[in-house]
Formats: sequence, structure tokens, C-alpha cells
Amino acid sequence: MAGVPAPRPLLGAVLLLFVSAAWGSAFPLMKDLIHRLPVEDLLAERYLLAALTLLLIRPRCLRGLPRETWVNGAILGIMFGIGQTAQAVALHGLPSAVSGFAVGCSVVITPILALLIHKARVQTRIWYGVVFALAGMTAFTLMRGVEEHEISMIALAATLAAAALYSGHTLMLGQISKQRAFHPYALTAIQLATIGLTTGVAGARDGITLPASAPDWLLLAHLSVVSCALGFLARSYGQAHVPAIPSAVLMSSQPVFVALIAVIWFHEQLGWSMVVGGGLMAAAMLLAVPARATTPEKERAPGRRELLDVSRRAARVLTDLRVKREEPPGPGAEPATILAKSACVDTASCPWHTRSLKGGGEPSLERLIERATLIVRARNLPGPGCCRSVTLLGRCLCALMEESEHRRTESSARWFGTK
Repeated sequence: MAGVPAPRPLLGAVLLLFVSAAWGSAFPLMKDLIHRLPVEDLLAERYLLAALTLLLIRPRCLRGLPRETWVNGAILGIMFGIGQTAQAVALHGLPSAVSGFAVGCSVVITPILALLIHKARVQTRIWYGVVFALAGMTAFTLMRGVEEHEISMIALAATLAAAALYSGHTLMLGQISKQRAFHPYALTAIQLATIGLTTGVAGARDGITLPASAPDWLLLAHLSVVSCALGFLARSYGQAHVPAIPSAVLMSSQPVFVALIAVIWFHEQLGWSMVVGGGLMAAAMLLAVPARATTPEKERAPGRRELLDVSRRAARVLTDLRVKREEPPGPGAEPATILAKSACVDTASCPWHTRSLKGGGEPSLERLIERATLIVRARNLPGPGCCRSVTLLGRCLCALMEESEHRRTESSARWFGTK
């Protein structure tokens, strides 16, 4: 699929919420699997299996792709893969609540990067959504208590760097989705494979450990197919309909789905932190959903300032055209044919008279408007004298004038005849 149709914000919001739900479902499963598999190995396996799944569904999706798609997919994959590796390595030096809050800071980093890099204007309600999302993230992580664990500043810095990479990933994907040659399916497959290779570099130091039991393989299948393959694919299509900053706010609702899964499946007790965090996240999501399809500023109709600039340039061009520049003919060149003013017998009755003849003069904007006005009023002007003009334009216009006059006369006679 090359290109995405006109933006549909509601569809994009639903897809991005599915991304949050798919990624949220991965958290409790990974929390169980990392007791039996190294985190780096688990990341490499799930992303490579996800890329293989997409390629098995559409084996020819990578054929005939432009080079730009390959480059963009590789860059996106490297950014996300480095972020995943840094987050996984930093887990050993941070409590899980602090790690989750630091990663959730990407919802604040995204609009800041958009202001610094793209000079983007962020609406006030989107800023409110960012604040509510950050407050909800705080309620879901820090308010639930931090276990006794020494906090490593290096691990915290690495996790915040990962959050910045996730924000850059969101902004870059938002820019790519605006291009005409946008291949979301192929782009998703390329970046998933790149993420798998990037995370596999960290896991290949001491060998790759595979799941040892069938239930573990089922958990890995869910992480690969639902959380990665379908999640990243929905994100690629969803960000084509929702701008980058609202997309980051919508995807920050991942803790809501983590809490729901923990309460429904693992029978975890519902606490005030979940209620408060869920309410704040719901408010953030409502503020982040675009009210209607918006077009980028570059594609909007030019504003008053742009129109004034265009009018000034047009005035300068017309001023240059009003002055007849005399250029000496080249050697051997024949002189240009100039039609005399007597070419039109009755010049007073011709609305365009000599200015429509070659060499007769350069019409100004005011003259063009005046000429158009007289042509519109052609039915009130006599035509015989003017129709003897030697120019094709003059004869055609006079013929139209006579035809208009003839039709007006016939309609008048028919009207009065029926009375």
C-alpha cells in the first residue's frame, strides 16, 4: 500500500488505543517470562518473530520499495532498538515503578522535541492532555509505592534517554506518514527486523536462550504476534491519521490496560492509585483526540501575509511588463511583424483595440480588468466594425458578441410573442 487516504482521526485514535492495549498486555507476560529468559534474548526473539510473521503474511511486501523506505525503516528500528536495549539493561539498577515513570516521560519529551526540531505549534488542549497523562503516569507508578531498591543515576539517565528515543521515533514516524510514498506495512516489517537485530547484538554476547516449554512458547507467540506485529502495524497506520503529539498522549495510556489486566486476570486489588490514574488518563485521551481532520500548515491555504507577498511580486512583474523593452535584433534576424492600428477599422468600438495586437502595447492589470468587463457587456456593443479585425482573437470575440446579441433578440421576440 503506497500512501494513506485522507486523515480519519477517530480511526487513528482507535488504532493507537489498540497499540496501548497490545503493549499493556505484554507487560505482565514479560514480567513472568524474564524469570526464565534473559531480557535481551526475549526482546530479540519477539521482534524477529514479529517481523517473520508479517513477511509470512505478505511475502512480496518488500519488493519494489524505494530506497527511502528502507532507510527510514532502518533508522526507526535502530532508534527503538537502542531504546529497548537501554531500558532493559537499566532495569537492573532501577525499581520497576521508577523505570515505568521514566519511560512514561516520553509523553512530555515528545512535544518539547517537536517545538525544538520542527517548530511545531502545540494546541493548549494538547498541553493539558500531556499534563494529565504525566499525572496519571505518576499515579500508576510512584503513588503505588517504590520497593526498597537503590536507584542508580546512570540507569535513570539511560532510561530517560530511551524515552527520548521513543519520542524521536514517534515524531519521525509522524513525518514519514505524511509522505505520498508511504508504505506502512513494509515499513513496519523493516523496523521490526531492525529492532530484533539491534537488541540481538546485546543478547548474543553469551548466546541466545530459547523458551524451554510449550507455555513459554505460547507467551512468546502472543508477545510477537499481538504486541509487536499487530501493535506496530496499527501504530504505523494510526499515526497516519493522528499527529505525533496526540499520538504520544494516546499511547501513554498503556498503564491503564496494564492495571485492567492485573485486576481482571491476576485478581490484583483495585486501589485508589488505579482509580485516580485511570481518570487522569481518560481525561488526557479525550483531550488528545483531534476534533476533526486537520491538514499541515504547509498544505493550508496561504494566509494574508502570503497573499500580500504574492501580490507585491505580481505588481513588480506587471510593472516590468508595462515598460516596452527594446532589444536589438540579432544578426540575420527578421524584424518582428507589427500590426498597425488601422487593422481594426472602427477602433473606438473595439473594447480591446490596439492593445490586443502584437506590438501594440503591454496591457496592465487595470486594462485587463477593463477589457474583461467590456467583453461581459458585449451584448450592448455594436459589432460590425470590430469584426473586420485581422487578428483571430478579435474575430472570435466579435463573433461571440454577435451570437449573444442574436440570442438576446430572439428570446425577446419569443417572450413578447407569447404574451
